[in-house]
Amino acid sequence: MHFIIKLIRLFKEQHARKIKRDYEMCFGEESPQILSGKLKKNIDSIKARFEGSSDLIIREFSFSEKKGREVNAVLIFLDGMVNMPIINDNIIKPLMHDKSIIQAGKISGAVNIEDIRDKFLTVGDVKTVYTYNEVIEACLSGNAVFMADGSCKALDIGAKGWDKRAVTEPTSETALRGPREGFTESLRTNTTMIRRKIKDPALKITDTVIGKRTHTQISILYIEGIADPELVREVEQRLKNIDTDSILATGYVEQYIEDSSFTVFSTIWSSEKPDAVAGKLLEGRVAIAVDGAPFVMTVPMLFIENFQNAEDYIIRSHFATAMRLLRLTAFFISLFAPALYIALTTYHQELIPTTLLFTMAASSEGVPFPAAVEMSLMMIIFEILREAGIRMPRPVGQTISIVGALVMGEAAVNAGIVGAPVVIVVAITAVSSFAIPFAADGVSLLGWFLLIMASTMGSFGITVGAFMILMHLTSLRSFGAYYMAPLAPFQRYDLKDTAVRVPLRAMNTRPQATKPQDLKRESAQPPQPSNASKYNRSRK
Repeated sequence: MHFIIKLIRLFKEQHARKIKRDYEMCFGEESPQILSGKLKKNIDSIKARFEGSSDLIIREFSFSEKKGREVNAVLIFLDGMVNMPIINDNIIKPLMHDKSIIQAGKISGAVNIEDIRDKFLTVGDVKTVYTYNEVIEACLSGNAVFMADGSCKALDIGAKGWDKRAVTEPTSETALRGPREGFTESLRTNTTMIRRKIKDPALKITDTVIGKRTHTQISILYIEGIADPELVREVEQRLKNIDTDSILATGYVEQYIEDSSFTVFSTIWSSEKPDAVAGKLLEGRVAIAVDGAPFVMTVPMLFIENFQNAEDYIIRSHFATAMRLLRLTAFFISLFAPALYIALTTYHQELIPTTLLFTMAASSEGVPFPAAVEMSLMMIIFEILREAGIRMPRPVGQTISIVGALVMGEAAVNAGIVGAPVVIVVAITAVSSFAIPFAADGVSLLGWFLLIMASTMGSFGITVGAFMILMHLTSLRSFGAYYMAPLAPFQRYDLKDTAVRVPLRAMNTRPQATKPQDLKRESAQPPQPSNASKYNRSRK
């Protein structure tokens, strides 16, 4: 019994010392970073940080504590970034309408701000902060900050409420049978859409802030038990190593964390569709979402993903395989067609059928430029038209893309500047590049490289150029994964989801290139026939 009394007395002494330290921190020697117990000093410091900002709102009011003393308080937030009904109905109203809501601390002059947080604020997200930097970060994040005179603590109150774009169908990835919702510029909306697809507590979402000026919030998503822990740590480390003042879109993050900055191929996959990102997460990948960007990135990325589509897993495997083979064909056409035309017409006319050769020669009669110059001129014109169509307003851009291409191509042929075969080759190349939007930029640049090789060395130059491209692809890595997997290195079990997409029933393992912890996706046993199917067979 004596021991228990001594223990209680010791606990009371420690509690008293803690209260004394808190009091000295609030009213004693003040730190330039820690909040003061004097409300006026806190307000002046916050005003100094936001000097010149007209959207800073400082709402001062007072309420009574139980002993009848009036306590001055303030609510600080940025206009346009908060939900005003939450501010008025859930914060100010409960504090001002209750006559005696809070008792003062045991030391005179100190206000027990925890009572306000725990008993009177009807807001779900409230936390205590202690420094000016935390207060400023809360305001810039769209929250409201409550401070009371006599307390060196503040309350960071979740009251975000800025305007945001509604969930609409993505413009870059249209769907015929799949879901038609796309990501928005709101980070929490994007993570919520992914959470709706994967209703599993193993889906982990961790947040970090990058950018000394923008303080951009970034979320890392992965499924615990599937994603490789080493991959998750690598993603977190690369994001942590970003030292810049601004992150405004996913492209900023991509260029800072990618393995190779000098390749024309993207080694980080991105999408506007929540179902596509959810499918990547279920394969063992890690997703990166950036606040303010309607795209979500996933790593690692393989080369074959340039030709895959989220709808490939919704339609039947036969048609999905045909579409993938068609995209691969479009890739090779857009990459090699201009170079092959130059090589055949300049160095290897004997390989062209005689009738076709006469037709091409007749159509190119009177053209003052060699074939390489013709092709270069038309490709430059096409790139200008495509860029103008993208950057102009949509109705005007469509007019420029269609009418401009037809009129300029026809005029160039009639004027004898280029031959009709060149226009046809450039048109086929352009249409083929539209079938592979993920790889279109890299193919466009590599097409110029092969065009130069074909102009100088013919088919031998094309062979050398293709070999150099293949060597470059096999040397690429994406967060430790081989870019050309499962072809290089060869992984037989992963071929079921490459150029050929086998039925979903046969895709019972996850890609080995992502090194998933759980390789099994589903049981490989075929489904057993039900009693109804047996009954139908017996009747037949």
